[in-house]
Amino acid sequence: MIRSKRLIAAALTAATLATPMARAAEPHTIAVTGEGEARGVPDQARLSAGVTTVAPTAAEAVAENTRKMTAVFEALKGLGVPERAIQTSNFSIQPQYTPYNQNNSGLQKIVGYQVSNQVDVILDDTKKLGPALDALVAAGANQINSVSFSIRQADALEADARTAAVSDARRRAETYAKAAGVTLGPVVSIQEGTAETPRPMYRMAVAAQASPSTPTAAGEQSVTATVSVVFEIR
Repeated sequence: MIRSKRLIAAALTAATLATPMARAAEPHTIAVTGEGEARGVPDQARLSAGVTTVAPTAAEAVAENTRKMTAVFEALKGLGVPERAIQTSNFSIQPQYTPYNQNNSGLQKIVGYQVSNQVDVILDDTKKLGPALDALVAAGANQINSVSFSIRQADALEADARTAAVSDARRRAETYAKAAGVTLGPVVSIQEGTAETPRPMYRMAVAAQASPSTPTAAGEQSVTATVSVVFEIR
């Protein structure tokens, strides 16, 4: 019995001594978030344009629209835009009715048809945007729905943004470590947060004036990245 009590007491003493040692072996860490940004000049322009025609019959509206859209395609080809960079995005035929009048009974009368044909165009040179807009309008396009810019090789910008985010996380961790009176150790883990694709830093729209082509500005685009980094501290 005495020997059993001695063994139990020795085991408890060993467990008590082992617990602080086990806790001391666990590394102390600090977790921070870093943000990075990289900027680049767009080298590609995108636009959406088309032709809308109205005629008494659907056949007449389609025929008129076809004539004008053929001229639009020819204008784009004349600018050197390849067929692979031109894509039809919408085609619709809609009946046109007489104005609604609450005093009239019965169905509204169809007075004509509207045909709309829209195309998305990619220009590999942003300097071609102004001449392209002028050529499209001259060819018969009466709708310019949107204009945007992009960077073809955005992977390099994204890599720069991620590198900047990790560097920002290290700077923040070093600041906290110095303030806390500890030493920053190696990286324990890195987790990527959100990465935002290229977005315009600003947009400029200028009305056409007395100039060779419609003025346009590509501006600059930005890519951002966020990372969460855990560092060991000593």
